[in-house]
Amino acid sequence: MPDTGAPEPLLAVRALEAWYGESHVLHGVDLEVRRGEVVTLLGRNGAGKTTTLKSVMGIVAQRAGSVVYDGVETIRLPSNRIARLGLAFCPEERGIFASLTVLENLLLPPKVREPSTPAERRSGFDLARIYELFPNLKERSGSQGTKLSGGEQQMLAIGRILRTGAPLLLLDEPTEGLAPVIVQQIGRTIRKLKEEGLTLLLVEQNFRFAQTVADRHYVMENGRIVDMVPNAELEANMQRIHQYLGV
Repeated sequence: MPDTGAPEPLLAVRALEAWYGESHVLHGVDLEVRRGEVVTLLGRNGAGKTTTLKSVMGIVAQRAGSVVYDGVETIRLPSNRIARLGLAFCPEERGIFASLTVLENLLLPPKVREPSTPAERRSGFDLARIYELFPNLKERSGSQGTKLSGGEQQMLAIGRILRTGAPLLLLDEPTEGLAPVIVQQIGRTIRKLKEEGLTLLLVEQNFRFAQTVADRHYVMENGRIVDMVPNAELEANMQRIHQYLGV
């Protein structure tokens, strides 16, 4: 459901289909994310939110439709090529390497894209800037990654993808299972990243948290986008959101 009259989207997903073997999971997903936006995917468990992120990244092998990033059609590209265009994915399970320290985890990913615009150059994250954003990681830089608390592991996972230089971040359930004080810190981080020019697409179960960070919300049901609500209109549509999410 594209928005007419709006700026050209950084990410445009059209009629996206995805399968896991014989299981048809996505049924024509349409969404777009404009440069500098924070957009959330809301929906119940099993709605297809995580599969949408993985399909955008090319991690789901069986997919069809169109995924255009910054003017480039990526539907037939492998995931490593997609990453090098400037997309980074932070999975729900975080993917922290147990045998590596915090510092080694942060240094592991290569820089996949050099900044090409003044905004991207300003938003590039080296170790010093990541430590400024997440002071806990500096204090724990010599600790094994899996010795961190859940909140610190989430900070590490986000910090690691920031080092890649990707302008578009895909975050899967960044607040899942975290204490309220850590959820607030993650929210401040997301708002800071937006201020610095990054674009974010995130999957969230907690729509109250999503309301504090996002510009727009797409709602998914049964592998389809069924609604799009601007954040300014979320309160007015709360009854509808409750029906979608079953809360």
